[in-house]
Amino acid sequence: MPDSVILIVNLSDSFADLWPQLAGDLGVKLRVAEAGNGRAVPRDAAAVVLAAGGAEREALHWFESHEVPVATPVLAVGSDPGRRIAAQLVGRGATDYFALPEDVELLRNTLRWAVTRHRELLEHEVGAMPEAAAAAFAGIVGESPALKTALARAARVLPHADATALIVGETGTGKELLARAIHRGGRRRAAALVAVNCAALPPNLIESELFGHERGAFTDAHAAKPGLFEVADGGALFLDEIDMLPVDLQAKLLRVLDDKEVRRVGATKSRTVDVRIIAATHEDLRGAVAAGRFREDLYFRLSVITLTLPPLRERGDDVILIALQFLQRLAAQHGLPVPPLGVETRRALLAHEWPGNVRELKNAVERALLLSPPGELSVAELLPETPAPQRGNGPFPFPASLDEIAVTAARSMVERCRGNRSEAARRLDISRQRLRRLLNGEAVLES
Repeated sequence: MPDSVILIVNLSDSFADLWPQLAGDLGVKLRVAEAGNGRAVPRDAAAVVLAAGGAEREALHWFESHEVPVATPVLAVGSDPGRRIAAQLVGRGATDYFALPEDVELLRNTLRWAVTRHRELLEHEVGAMPEAAAAAFAGIVGESPALKTALARAARVLPHADATALIVGETGTGKELLARAIHRGGRRRAAALVAVNCAALPPNLIESELFGHERGAFTDAHAAKPGLFEVADGGALFLDEIDMLPVDLQAKLLRVLDDKEVRRVGATKSRTVDVRIIAATHEDLRGAVAAGRFREDLYFRLSVITLTLPPLRERGDDVILIALQFLQRLAAQHGLPVPPLGVETRRALLAHEWPGNVRELKNAVERALLLSPPGELSVAELLPETPAPQRGNGPFPFPASLDEIAVTAARSMVERCRGNRSEAARRLDISRQRLRRLLNGEAVLES
């Protein structure tokens, strides 16, 4: 179970020697933060101590720019024994005000109460975790041993709110679904999960989107903007297709993981963030490290906990269970009767390899549902036959240069995979970046 922490916010250096002594007496960890760092208070804080000896007025402004969980006490500590400042601080949001040195024992007892209460809350959360895990994974359909193994491993991550996870699996296996389940079943579920696809962000905007920017940082930066790390503060950030993150930004991501700090584009100071990182990829990151496309230190940092989702072709009868769920949901969505899954249809579902995995299955079920007579599910519409590749007078130009043949092969494979570029790259045994260049006509054959 995670230990409790007392967060000291340094508004002044007064009483600096007191904090380690109090932490030792109470048997808790101490974390010291500067006044301007971060907007959200970490979830593991049993109490926040505003160290404001001589800076009591600054403590009043602290509440205007920081978000504190309702259950976390904020104890303002100063040297002014007057009632006026105490009343003002309590009015702004402080739980209590302590004037040192007179109130040191009262402060110690209040901190002891806060730590005891926080530990009781943690024990309650851990005790409720199996039930939370069951609810979190309820949306992931399947009974195959391969899936059960993956979910059991993921369930062990739930109690650890700061643990980074790397989800690996082919395109369409449900990596984002698993990431959302981990967040929903974890201690950060009250905060947001922000999902971002690294491959979908333009290279010139990805740094600004992730880390934010200050006003005037670049031509169109007319106002300061927080990045997605700041938006996810207190919750989790899901980085899909992490292999597509540019190498220079991989170093900044590593800093966030190690130091819990982000720096906006154009800023001179870093900001503290409390974010859980869940990354996902369908690529072999070890191969990307060997090719120089992915930082080795970041790979080791992300892959401490690796969760592998099995492809649909390795999940046996799960394909039937998932198809039945899609039929129920899609039939209700389109106002159609739910057709039965006959023996021939089940046999066809089990025989297909499903290169696009669950995503392909959903598209196939929806197509067959809409194109079949109401109350029926046509196997011909569910799995239409793919024409065999033509030879001789086929789609490949010949005679032609190797560049032209490579480009045509790439485009044909994407068409055969029904637009699934990840699957096309896998079948061609090339990277997605290489496939994208080919599709853009930039063959430049590599030796």
